[in-house]
Amino acid sequence: MEMNKNIFNARVTFRNSPIHILEKFTIRDMEEAYSRFKENSELDECVIIQTCNRIELFGKSNNLDQEKIKKIWASLAGIDKEIFEENLEIEENGKAFHHLLKLTAGLDSMVLGEEQILGQIKNSITSARNLKASGQHLNTLFDKAIRIGTRIRNSSGISQGGISVGSIAVKLAEENIDELKLKKILLIGTGEVSTLVAKSLKRRGYDFVVTSRTLERSQAFCDAMGGRAIKFEKVLSGFENYDVLFVATTAPYFLVTFERIIKAVEKRKNGMMILDLSNPRTVDERVATIGGIKLMNLDQIAEMVEKNMKARLNKVKTVENIINEEVIVLEASMKRLDAEPLVKDVFKNIDSLRQKELEKALIMLDEKDEKRIKIIEELTKALVESIVSTPMNNIRKASEKGKSDLLEMASELFDYNKQD
Repeated sequence: MEMNKNIFNARVTFRNSPIHILEKFTIRDMEEAYSRFKENSELDECVIIQTCNRIELFGKSNNLDQEKIKKIWASLAGIDKEIFEENLEIEENGKAFHHLLKLTAGLDSMVLGEEQILGQIKNSITSARNLKASGQHLNTLFDKAIRIGTRIRNSSGISQGGISVGSIAVKLAEENIDELKLKKILLIGTGEVSTLVAKSLKRRGYDFVVTSRTLERSQAFCDAMGGRAIKFEKVLSGFENYDVLFVATTAPYFLVTFERIIKAVEKRKNGMMILDLSNPRTVDERVATIGGIKLMNLDQIAEMVEKNMKARLNKVKTVENIINEEVIVLEASMKRLDAEPLVKDVFKNIDSLRQKELEKALIMLDEKDEKRIKIIEELTKALVESIVSTPMNNIRKASEKGKSDLLEMASELFDYNKQD
């Protein structure tokens, strides 16, 4: 009998892959993905979570074959298996549970405590259930993780007033520019900060154009985040076409130079607002001295985020402590599931023996009185229950503590060797 079922998590997230790379891992056809993972990689159960910041696979398997998983994922996404090397993280059991709790509690999001991910996880497990891809283990895990995550959010207040560099930058543009809806907005860069800016612009219904080193990269970013991609060269020689510039790149030199903006201002009637969200800065400080230009940099914006973040970072410690306690409880519940097939089977076998013996005795007694039959039947049930329940609960406890040798012995004792 196979014990110690492994639950694992394989993920590609914004933590080590920028959006344009993440985009490549996207699984287009979920139904096909579920059936291929289950048929070809020896997964008994699986759940896929896919958002613009992460693509994650939770699976249950007795022998995890990472290569098979990469191979299927690569063919589903239409990429080379090699690309997984620096982007994929894999964790098992306790660590995977811990990660799922961080997700549901909002600790692993780009914006600390954001609400969206909880809904996305609920949708993921629901669709895995509907497609019969998940089973007893993952259903239990996700149900518990969603409950724990919700409880943590409510008790810690981690989800209150979530603001990011992106949303503050957009708010500042709104405060400084009249009728922003009618203005031309340019976003330079496709990294994490740009993602936050794009999210915020899209949420508020603004049109914007995006540019970065390569058009292909900008295009992949726009596919995920909205906006229109535009060639880099075209932007550098045409700053006068824009009213608001969000600059969030990692260029090691000034992209928005004094000369370029002087030229742009000569061709424009109105002022411009430039928000430099890069680290190090990529907008020349001297741009601020040009008439009609309003420049704000990351430090000023970060200061506003900081105030909000300080209040929330204090909560992170609390939330992490709760998660560490909850993981232990969650692990025990998951281990308990290992004993269930054996326990169920033993109860079923013993009960059918009880019924056979009861029938024999009733025939020998030639008993017809319903009331007396009921008393005898209750007696047989009570006997079985009082004899069997202690060893069965001990088997469950052993399972919780991960004592698989005791489970093995119990399987032999009760002649249980079915593969579930």
